[in-house]
Amino acid sequence: MSNKKKLSPKQSNDLLQELKARFEKNKNRHKDLDWAKIQTKLEANAEKLWSLSEMEKTGGEPDVIGYDKKADEYIFYDCCEETPKDRRSVCYDKKALDARKEHKPKNSAIEMANAMGIELLSEEQYRELQTLGHFDTKTSSWIQTPTSIRNLGGALFADFRYGTVFIYHNGADSYYAVRGFRGSLRV
Repeated sequence: MSNKKKLSPKQSNDLLQELKARFEKNKNRHKDLDWAKIQTKLEANAEKLWSLSEMEKTGGEPDVIGYDKKADEYIFYDCCEETPKDRRSVCYDKKALDARKEHKPKNSAIEMANAMGIELLSEEQYRELQTLGHFDTKTSSWIQTPTSIRNLGGALFADFRYGTVFIYHNGADSYYAVRGFRGSLRV
């Protein structure tokens, strides 16, 4: 692991305190989970802790939303109210970014997520997130797009309006000030 993907002891401690405070404030997201076990797992996975730090730095407010017993992994999603501020105005992927001839965004959702060590939420995960609160009521988030749609130039995004989760399509090369992406991480 490169030093770039490792936090200093102070950074790790500060992040763990922030995650613990969010965990305790939002018990409805993770009923019956024990923070001490989660923290032990995080402390043993420096690169995953670094990824959570990247989620935090870009405005994602990551929180534990579940536990996969079979894989023995805790699942984190970006739980900020609106799509993370520092991940907006991006097209879907590098292919879409490269295809733009003018007015290119600075980055793409897939490239940013890969660099952070996280994955975009799938449609199923996005719908699951919406059962924990109301997210993206003023913004929207790119979500994982099936290859069949992406091969035709499209990509999917989602938001929450009128008490309903909406899944839409757009050209993968489009980008808007209110569209970003949410990520997930397993630890």
